[in-house]
Amino acid sequence: MTSNSARIVTLRAAGTALVVELGEPLPRVLHWGADLGELSDDGLAALSLTAEGAVLNNSLDIPRRFTVWPTEADGWSGSPAQQGHRAGTATTPRPVLTGASHSVLPGGGGELVIELHDAVSDLAVTLTYRLEPSGVLGVHADLTAGQAGQASTQAADGAAPYDLAALGLLLPLPERAGEVLDFTGKWSRERSPQRRPLHYGSYVREMRRGKPGVDSPYLLTVGVPGFGFRDGEVWGLHIGWSGDQRYLAERLPEGAGSDHAVVLGGGELLRAGEVRLAPGETYTSPVCHFAWSDAGLDGLAGRFHDLLRARPTHPSSPRPLHLNSWEAVYFDHDLDRLLRLADKAAEVGVERFVLDDGWFTGRRDDTAGLGDWTVDKTVWPEGLGPLADHVRALGMEFGLWVEPEMVNLDSGLAREHPEWILGPSAGLGPSSRHQYTLDVAHEGAWQYLLESLDALVAEYGIGYLKWDHNRELHEAVERGPGGADRPGGRAQVLAVYRLMDALKARHPGLEIESCASGGGRIDLGILARTDRVWASDCNDPLERQTIQRWTGQLLPPELVGSHVGPTPSHTTARPGTDTFRMVTALFGHAGIEQDLSACTPQELARLTAWTALYREQRGLLHTGRVVRADLAGDAVLLHGVVAADASAALYTWARLATSPEGQSGRVRLPGLDPDTGYEVRIRTELGLPAFHQTTAPPWLARALEDWLPLPGAVLTRAGLPMPTLEPEHALLIEVRKAVWNAA
Repeated sequence: MTSNSARIVTLRAAGTALVVELGEPLPRVLHWGADLGELSDDGLAALSLTAEGAVLNNSLDIPRRFTVWPTEADGWSGSPAQQGHRAGTATTPRPVLTGASHSVLPGGGGELVIELHDAVSDLAVTLTYRLEPSGVLGVHADLTAGQAGQASTQAADGAAPYDLAALGLLLPLPERAGEVLDFTGKWSRERSPQRRPLHYGSYVREMRRGKPGVDSPYLLTVGVPGFGFRDGEVWGLHIGWSGDQRYLAERLPEGAGSDHAVVLGGGELLRAGEVRLAPGETYTSPVCHFAWSDAGLDGLAGRFHDLLRARPTHPSSPRPLHLNSWEAVYFDHDLDRLLRLADKAAEVGVERFVLDDGWFTGRRDDTAGLGDWTVDKTVWPEGLGPLADHVRALGMEFGLWVEPEMVNLDSGLAREHPEWILGPSAGLGPSSRHQYTLDVAHEGAWQYLLESLDALVAEYGIGYLKWDHNRELHEAVERGPGGADRPGGRAQVLAVYRLMDALKARHPGLEIESCASGGGRIDLGILARTDRVWASDCNDPLERQTIQRWTGQLLPPELVGSHVGPTPSHTTARPGTDTFRMVTALFGHAGIEQDLSACTPQELARLTAWTALYREQRGLLHTGRVVRADLAGDAVLLHGVVAADASAALYTWARLATSPEGQSGRVRLPGLDPDTGYEVRIRTELGLPAFHQTTAPPWLARALEDWLPLPGAVLTRAGLPMPTLEPEHALLIEVRKAVWNAA
């Protein structure tokens, strides 16, 4: 490398680019965002030159640079990449570049691997940037401790382990990134959005629940103020880790370079003493997934959907329609009742029958039995075979609910192995939902779970596990001799990953759903070994419209369980129409969660029509682009899925509440081609919504009778005057490419 331009690496994919200058002592990111094209050597040199900012008054005497591993050695006063010590010393790392390599990925994108060494802490750092064909940038780091005796003289004892306190993977953003969107929530109200200006200082979200939690930031997004679903430049971060996390957006008055005013990043949140690296040991960080879009939140979501759909393990077969037994029978497990439920499920078109909580030893309510993963012979004297065989004879797949990571004290497992319970030697704290956490990292507990689950799957031909995780992890420590307890949250996550991987290796066709009190463990770490998530325990369609809308910011519909529940809702006691419930549940991996034997013939007929509609549309719903319209206020929503070639679409027009205005006016249908002719119709199989109007707009009246031809420009640029619906009602709009020429 004889010139600065020769030392600049560019990774490009899907209209985005990362440009890194391999300077010394440390590389720096020159650009992350819009693809700058194939820059010449002069262009790269110009990018490097213009990355230098001014030298400020009362500041460093050299231009400030934001490196790939920012520390105080750079004069960086923000959050550092690395924090730690060796027995209280070696606290000021000064890593230097020792090597780098890069390669191009098949299908687009590339990978840049940067090698650093810090003589102060005697750590070797491997920093990997992988730009996927989707345009999502995955970043992770490996830290390896040097051999004893090689540590810097600043260390009191070269043989002392290196205590890693924090590791953050950070990328710079420009000054115009001035507004933050992330999420909070609670049980049955997950992924509630919150927006705010990004002021000076640090905006930090720390999750200390042993899992991402129902209040997870989920996808921390920083953008140009006013960004929406369809417009605006945005940068996003998701941490692919199923334990404690730390998200960060930071703005310092002096900035981080010429056009680097904001920093976005995060990583695993480590507890004190959790990672202690002895000579030769390595810490591997979770992958932080960064993405940029100039097409608003839909553009950002599209990148993550493309990323997930490109995985070799992504579900490729049609997503089977579920019936889950929880809200149908709860703990009242009776074989005859469940056989009748299975019969009804098959009649309406269900393809997978899942037996929920209540089947295992001692489990008559939620106070006992967790940990005893054998079938309760008092309730199931012949085991689960009669039900499983009956389900399969009806043409459905058989699935089962489990919660392997938890234990009730009132269980044979807790009485036989109290040392397997995760908690301090001084005694367990309060229970949550009458349960505690099993120390899955304990080899005995891990083997017990693997053998128990393996035996169940093998004996009953189980094709699907609904894997729950209900309580949060407090005082998650592994007990040591003499009360020498160690933090165990990270080890717990890695052990669960290993358990799922081992179970799937034994049963290659097995699918697993990630459920955690609903949507409390939804992240790309757990999704590397699961096939579906349960977005929320709330099936109330009014709540679900919002929950599913924002769950889709990261996940495509085929990964998100969405069920038709009974009325009134189990979690809100709110009554509702079956039409609204079915339209809402259609936009995901659909299912039913109610007692079909209590349904009227009319309700069963509509459910049968709904399952047929799901089978008809799932090819589109589970491969197309998710689109969401930007509308004033939250009283109405328009969202849908559009085919990749814009040849077909299915939209929902939903009203959640009343609003001051009597009409919504023209609403544009996003995602279609303005130069293409289309036909529009209203799907009525599920029933029509209640209208708050005397007569419908003329286009709607015609679309209720037959396909209505309309130019793409009218649909996408002018829009359709939408009807005024009563609250908690929805209209289903289907669009297809017409044979006539729109011109």
